[in-house]
Amino acid sequence: MNIRDTSSLVTGASRGLGRALAARLASAGSRVVLVAREVEPLERAAAEIRAAGGTAHAIAADIGDKDAIYPVAGQAAALVGPIDILVNNASTLGPTPLRLLLDTECEDLERALAVNLVGPFRLSKVLAGSMALRRRGVVVNVSSDAAVEAYPTWGAYAASKAALDHLGRVWAAELAEHGVRVLAVDPGEMDTRMHADAVPDADRSTLADPDDIARRIVAMIEADQRAPSGARLVAPSFEVQP
Repeated sequence: MNIRDTSSLVTGASRGLGRALAARLASAGSRVVLVAREVEPLERAAAEIRAAGGTAHAIAADIGDKDAIYPVAGQAAALVGPIDILVNNASTLGPTPLRLLLDTECEDLERALAVNLVGPFRLSKVLAGSMALRRRGVVVNVSSDAAVEAYPTWGAYAASKAALDHLGRVWAAELAEHGVRVLAVDPGEMDTRMHADAVPDADRSTLADPDDIARRIVAMIEADQRAPSGARLVAPSFEVQP
């Protein structure tokens, strides 16, 4: 997909990878809507994009809240037009320090599923129909290596990401004839607040810069042949071609 003159919606865009992705998409010529719960950092992220010459709007909302989805989608379309690129990046780990499944509250599992799985499903459901009608669109579901590896204490988060991966494969199969690509992307370990919350003793020098991962994900969006619909891609190993 040629990103120039597209419209994008990025969730979890107030910081970390979401913020970097919004900035990268805007610099490539997309009109970007940033969505997150935290108003002040969200507004700052959008303002920085505008200061750099891009088009960016901020919508404060909780993707885990069912009642937020239609207002977010409607406001986004009113601001930038029909959405061409949806990045389901917003995620929650649940309570930290992370807990064994035996110590995980049912409500914490429900919250992880609401934000990491059901929210992306609802937002994709609202936006993918328009993409299919226009035969134009890319949905990126930000996954994790925890979706395919069994790490103790990561159970609620891991289960939600594994389900999101498979949900994306089903979306890809159902939208295959309608010009809509659906990708699952493992961003690897990044120097973000979420990673610090999960692994506070990690050596930050070994962690990827979210901006570099965002650059690779934008390249995936552009690379129809190297990033086919239904693929599960690992961002650190995805080559960005000149």
